[in-house]
Amino acid sequence: MTTEILTDSNQFRLLCNHIREAGLVAFDTEFISEYTLYPELCLLQFATEEQCVAVDPFQVEDLSPWWEIMADEEITVVVHGGQAEVKFCLHEFGQRPQNLIDLQIAEGFRGRSYPLGYGALIQRVLGKTLKSGETRTDWKKRPLLDRQIQYALDDVEYVLPAWQRQKFALQKADRLEWVKTECDQLIENMVQEMSRENWRRLSGVYKLKQRSLAAAIELSQWRDTEAKNKNRPLRQVLRDDLLMEIARKLPKKREEIDSIRDMNRRNYQRAVPEILDAVGRALTLPKSELPSTGTTGRNEKNENEQVISQLLGIALSNRCAQMNVARQLVGTNADLLDVIRNHYNATEKNKNGASLPRLLQGWRAEVCGNLMANVLNGKISMRVATINSECPLIFEEVN
Repeated sequence: MTTEILTDSNQFRLLCNHIREAGLVAFDTEFISEYTLYPELCLLQFATEEQCVAVDPFQVEDLSPWWEIMADEEITVVVHGGQAEVKFCLHEFGQRPQNLIDLQIAEGFRGRSYPLGYGALIQRVLGKTLKSGETRTDWKKRPLLDRQIQYALDDVEYVLPAWQRQKFALQKADRLEWVKTECDQLIENMVQEMSRENWRRLSGVYKLKQRSLAAAIELSQWRDTEAKNKNRPLRQVLRDDLLMEIARKLPKKREEIDSIRDMNRRNYQRAVPEILDAVGRALTLPKSELPSTGTTGRNEKNENEQVISQLLGIALSNRCAQMNVARQLVGTNADLLDVIRNHYNATEKNKNGASLPRLLQGWRAEVCGNLMANVLNGKISMRVATINSECPLIFEEVN
């Protein structure tokens, strides 16, 4: 296999034409995210049945022929852990991928481990052991060494053979549509995540009092602007924990900010006037305009919910083991809480036209919907099977 990087725009267009003709391509990227607001794309890797190629985005500046392919529903793009690749398509091209398959998700529907790293997945599916050792590569530096390029190409060379084997097994188990549904949901999650206001990502933000919440919003919006103008990661402008501490204390003077540990750093000190301005805007906000903190505690369980959630979790884990599906892919503890609250507030929810919990919809309902309902309705008994069994618990319907 060649370890040269494609650097010519005309050759890149020919490659994209070849991918369109093939209709199926493996895709991966190498990037650096430590020093800029958005990850910096440093290398693109592609593999069809005939070619395995790396492309230098610093030389091939117009990548739109490829992003157009990602947004084409006629071309299947296969990735592994493809969140970064989806984000690049959304950010660089402004459109979502239309026909994406993620090997991690696919493997979660034919085994109980999710998410599997690339090397572990290829070992499981193809029985091939890959070399490692280039995880600390500076992908922005040129020229790249042959071993670094080879490492990058390995990330796509085995993707299509792995997918073909997965696809055969998934079709046999009638789960191929489950994979496609979940891959589409991955893209939707990325779209929602990128459109979500950054202040909403702050840990504990909804536990703040209204005035402090207003300060957190003002500080976050100031930080967003600074990061964008200077192309720096948010954490380099102001760390989340410091932003939250400032919002809690609502300082009015420099001395109050200086009393916060780690705020003595030079870049933070330079920003103190702007930080105080942001807090000041929150302090002068009329009470009627303060943001609501009404979502506080939404996912906090009371004692009864905690016990019931644990029971449902045991039942769900046992069912996933029976069906050889990854528990982490099926549902979270928050999903179990939604099922519990939906069950005990069903009448009120139906009046309001609320949608069913995630575990009671689509392929998840096929896996565990009836089981969840039967456990909550007291129609299931549980007993212990043999200790060496893959499914040591047996849940049976009560006659």
